[in-house]
Amino acid sequence: MEKLRRSMFMLLTTALMVMPMLAACSGNNTNSTNKPSGETSTGNNKEGGFALGDKPLEFSFYGHYDWYSMPAWGEDPATKWIKDTKKVNVVPINSGGNAKQKLNTMIASGDLPDVMWMERGSDIEKLRANGLLVPLDDYLDKYPNLKKWAGESTLNMLRSSDGKLYQFPNWYTSQPNGNAGYMVNKKIYEELGSPSLETTEDLYQYLKQVKEKYPNVIPLEVGQADGIEILTSAFAENRPYRFNSIMAVPQGNELTSIFKDPVYRESMQYSSKLMRERLMTQDAFTQKREQVSEKVTTGRIAVFASSSPTEFGAAGDALLKAADPKAGYIMVWPIHKEGLDRNKIFPGDYNQLGWNVNVITQAAKDPEAVFAFLDWMTGPEGQRVTMWGPEGLYWDGTDDEDSPIFTDKYTSDVEGLSKLMNSTVDFQWTGNTVYVDKSKSKFEQTLPEDKRSWETRWQLEITWKTQFNTTEFVNLDPPGDSEEGIIAQSVKDVFDKAKSKAILSAKNDEEVLAILDQAEVDAQKNGYAKLLKYKTERWQENLKNLNK
Repeated sequence: MEKLRRSMFMLLTTALMVMPMLAACSGNNTNSTNKPSGETSTGNNKEGGFALGDKPLEFSFYGHYDWYSMPAWGEDPATKWIKDTKKVNVVPINSGGNAKQKLNTMIASGDLPDVMWMERGSDIEKLRANGLLVPLDDYLDKYPNLKKWAGESTLNMLRSSDGKLYQFPNWYTSQPNGNAGYMVNKKIYEELGSPSLETTEDLYQYLKQVKEKYPNVIPLEVGQADGIEILTSAFAENRPYRFNSIMAVPQGNELTSIFKDPVYRESMQYSSKLMRERLMTQDAFTQKREQVSEKVTTGRIAVFASSSPTEFGAAGDALLKAADPKAGYIMVWPIHKEGLDRNKIFPGDYNQLGWNVNVITQAAKDPEAVFAFLDWMTGPEGQRVTMWGPEGLYWDGTDDEDSPIFTDKYTSDVEGLSKLMNSTVDFQWTGNTVYVDKSKSKFEQTLPEDKRSWETRWQLEITWKTQFNTTEFVNLDPPGDSEEGIIAQSVKDVFDKAKSKAILSAKNDEEVLAILDQAEVDAQKNGYAKLLKYKTERWQENLKNLNK
């Protein structure tokens, strides 16, 4: 799960690396007036606060993930500039591949790092309840970037039960983002006459044509089974696949059983049918990410339903076009069941809180200074430096909206820019989605249409318009060691087994329903009703925080 989430924020970097490849000869076409960047080297504080660069600041940083190992600070252009100019040094503390054990050891020894980067949830609440975290409320007005860009409702959603804010979010947003949807092999589609591909019946008939005419092509690729979740969105309006993730469906003021939900049951019948007729990836539950990538980039798929088809689609489109200008990939408006409003179909979702968070511990000698740095980092100058390096390399000055003005080198030195961006991706702890996306889109729109990046084109035309705001459904999971947490794990086991059995083993629609009926019985035996009650209460709390 951690690696999948990491890929979400890496998509932002991937998109920005693809842009100059397609715009390499376009030059700097911005219409903005060049002016020096708007923030001074002393940082972002109002009077009386800590001024970055006035005196050295050093703090330790721990990323609470098995996979995360922070690179050395100051050895890439961006953090070297921060170290030299802002006088900030960050000392890494790594998990050693076992984050859970590492955190427990640090807590037991009383030797916590100054900052921890981790998932929202029970671990943070345990740290807070034991008085190990620093509340951030007193710093919000003194250092205004976080408050300005995240907004009050997002910060309120991050507050703990004591009413205080301890979490500094990463890749938070106030506007739609995301890439979930349907990608189509352009050459195959056109060779089959570019038929209608709007409804679930259209998709079914198209996949049958592909199977008949292209025996070596997978009609519908669903990745590592996430595409099966995406298909659920086709059977109801305003139905993001997030409901599958929380294993609950809103009905009135309550969250109810997903196993009894008519929409989920119908979507499972549809997916099972596609699997039985060999119109869907046969190894959806076992294949690795690398296998999905290979199939997409070599063009061995006709349709790709996924939570992020663009992750492989941009590279696949470029590779296929290099060999055949008529080849490549397009995206289509999300598939819907006939009779539904196509503009109310949402295959993906986004939430204001973004991905994960930073917390400052009581071990920090100067927590205000640490907050000042994180706040600078999430502001415009910090985002420019950590995304595209220090001023003077790939951007020079800013426009009237504080967006970077990219230099000619941005479009000509593709290899150098890619290397720089790869070197900074593991330092993007306070990502500001709105700022980065607006900067990217603004630059993209200065280019001729045929020079715009593949990914950004489809984000602007389709994917960003078809993602559902699911902020009200975040933070519903109970602590893992609580009674409800133990129930949740049992119910998830039932859910996962029922889904794979319905897709892989059911011989007809009736068997699919029988499997889901038995899953309902098994889930209830494990305490599903109590879990749904818990999640409903959390959901209602979210609605109050969001003033809904």
